[in-house]
Amino acid sequence: MTIRHNARVTSPTPHPNFPSPQHFPVVIVGAGPAGLTVGNILRAASVDCLVLEVETREFIEHRPRAGVIEEWAVRGLEQRGLAGNLLERAELHTQCEFRVGRQRHRFSYTELTGHHHFVYPQPLLVTDLVREYTDVRGGEIRFGVRDVRLHGLDTDRPSVSYVDPETGQREWVHCDFVAGCDGARGVTRTVLPPERARIARHDYGIGWLALLAEAPPSSDCVAFGIHPNGFAGHMPRSPEVTRYYLECPPGDDPENWSHERVWAELQERLGAADRPPLTEGRLIEKRVLDMHNYVVEPMVFGRLFLAGDAAHLTAPIAAKGMNLALHDAFLLGDGLVAHLTKGDARGLEGYSAACLGRVWDYQEFSQWLSDVYHGASSGDAYRAGTTLARLRRLFESPAAAAAFAEQYLGNSTTVQPETP
Repeated sequence: MTIRHNARVTSPTPHPNFPSPQHFPVVIVGAGPAGLTVGNILRAASVDCLVLEVETREFIEHRPRAGVIEEWAVRGLEQRGLAGNLLERAELHTQCEFRVGRQRHRFSYTELTGHHHFVYPQPLLVTDLVREYTDVRGGEIRFGVRDVRLHGLDTDRPSVSYVDPETGQREWVHCDFVAGCDGARGVTRTVLPPERARIARHDYGIGWLALLAEAPPSSDCVAFGIHPNGFAGHMPRSPEVTRYYLECPPGDDPENWSHERVWAELQERLGAADRPPLTEGRLIEKRVLDMHNYVVEPMVFGRLFLAGDAAHLTAPIAAKGMNLALHDAFLLGDGLVAHLTKGDARGLEGYSAACLGRVWDYQEFSQWLSDVYHGASSGDAYRAGTTLARLRRLFESPAAAAAFAEQYLGNSTTVQPETP
């Protein structure tokens, strides 16, 4: 089958004075969970590939990011031999908690569904994936590259060029396919032709102050504080570190939030009459996230296949981003292997549509959950009233609880099987 080409061309060939370019069947731009998972899938099938990453290895292995992984995603990693450390070290979460009006409402989703969440910080997963890709499966990766450019995406001989950080020279790599896994601020999104790409965006009009505290968790599960002052979130990361979120104005300066102010608001918004105060500690990260989502359609442009945040961003409202990135990577890696080893292009031709089904499902749930989180602090008495109605239904109706649990766990969308 023929892979369609529909992306614009940029500088299709290297200058004659450049050295002869290398060739890899696949060049992967970005060494996050998506890119490294695709690379590992390719190497397991003995397909050569090259990963290009603008940051250093030390940086990506310590960059603070998400930690909640859905069970289907862990099983997908396990099927591909990528979950050994995760299964040994991850915490299992079986319930969450809503705190409203200083009352705690426990939600035991595992009792409803038989499924659970894994909590395994993204830096640990990235470290595992890098080691497996380079040290075990012999994959090639180049860190610290600069000025990555994509060329000839609408031809059957695309290429990628970059500036080598050691020599300062531009290097060229020919390939058959490019996997764009370099996130929301990466280069691969910049080559999308406006006449062929639709970018749907939703801005929530709120910010979240993202915090990492050098303090043990104050609850054995994730806790959501629904409060007139604004949303607050408590997410255990390890026995010594806890992730917190505080709703704040979009674009707020983190320096406006002193240590004292942060803990005063967390104590207020997450306070419960039958629980002791939160355990406080030093704040080791403090940044403001403006809550917005976007979706790029289609996720394929000629020989470029987007995955993860390069294709869609989901605000951390529902902890879905890393899970979507892994879903994309499973489909893309399997599709590339089928095409390059068997000449079967069906996985690649159906890639965008297969990914977007789950993407839009998660987008909708994120928007619904945002209404629950932020209705009480909206300043709108009507929204506040409907928020409380939704919460009462969630706590009192088994049918509503089961529907929420299905979406919260990511089980409402069919998981695509591994290509045989």
